Amino acid sequence: VIEKSRFICHLSRVSTEQEAQEFIQKIKKQHWNATHNCSAYVIGENDHIQKANDDGEPSGTAGVPMLEVLKKRGLKDTCAVVTR
Repeated sequence: VIEKSRFICHLSRVSTEQEAQEFIQKIKKQHWNATHNCSAYVIGENDHIQKANDDGEPSGTAGVPMLEVLKKRGLKDTCAVVTR
């Protein structure tokens, strides 16, 4: 809990962009009343698919930092969604 906001991180192994999008939609459906469901994913041996989404947070403040963590930790074929 940070400044009265509760953050929940969801992770899933994904092998395609479609799987990542389905996982993101599943989390959004589960947490339909959340303020934001920010996401990031890295797919492929050489991280050839990378995507980040701030979901209404100020541009570059949520999705991109999440993506950078995935890359710096060397996580492959991983999708992360942080619910606030």
